[in-house]
Amino acid sequence: MHLYNRFSVALLLFFILLAPNRALAQDALAWLEAVAPPFFIHDGKFKGQGYEDLITDILKSYLPQYQHTHMQANITRHYQQWKQGEKACSVGMYKTPERLEFTYYSIPSVFTLPPVLIIHKDRFQAFGGNKMVSLAKILQDGKLIIGRSTNRSYGIEFDTALKTYSNDKNTFAYEGPELSLNLFKMLQAGRIDALPGLPEEAMYLAETMGIRDQIMTLAVAENQVNPEASLSYVACSKNEWGKTAIETINQVLLAQRPTEKYRAAYERWLDPGSIEGYRKLYEDVFLKITE
Repeated sequence: MHLYNRFSVALLLFFILLAPNRALAQDALAWLEAVAPPFFIHDGKFKGQGYEDLITDILKSYLPQYQHTHMQANITRHYQQWKQGEKACSVGMYKTPERLEFTYYSIPSVFTLPPVLIIHKDRFQAFGGNKMVSLAKILQDGKLIIGRSTNRSYGIEFDTALKTYSNDKNTFAYEGPELSLNLFKMLQAGRIDALPGLPEEAMYLAETMGIRDQIMTLAVAENQVNPEASLSYVACSKNEWGKTAIETINQVLLAQRPTEKYRAAYERWLDPGSIEGYRKLYEDVFLKITE
């Protein structure tokens, strides 16, 4: 009987010791990352220094309850992961009606300058010789070809113009690895006349390819009327896991967005002349949105 009691006590202690380890078991969280520098930089001397790399690192450091992994995936693969209900998030996604059907969104996580059209300088007059253009008018004219990434969003107004006026003759949709880089190569080869992107994205790729002095950007009128064009969000699968993840991520964002380290992740890739104006918008627009 005495031996039985000793065995029972030992078994009880085993389960007591095991219980905390189960309670501390980390949940999985896969961060989906497009191959699109300078959002994410997976190779070369700037590896890990893309602004969404840096923001993901900040979020991870305040989410120790998750076992974090990283997955390189194009936007179509993002959609597949979310529609399947995987434990997956992405740090900087625009809101679109389609995406709202299968993702939960955080408060804004990234504030950028608005998307632009990237062109060769020698094509400036073909776009009317103006630094600001209407995407809808360009598409309606049908004389120029706009290259774009399949399923990538460029902001609500920009997307609306694409959806309304694009066709097989005035747009070329690309789906594949290294989206921005391959579209840049098509621009260089004259297969497309322009491609949408962020200003810092354009300059990073142009400098990497040694053609910075050949490239310029045009402001897009449709993206000037709504601050939403400059905001992106953490998106996670639309299920109970994703809802909990977003609630937790929101608390981290509220605490970290006002810090210099968080803001500097994007400023790292801006030209010095843009920083003062960006900081004012960061304070006046980005930090004011808390839900």
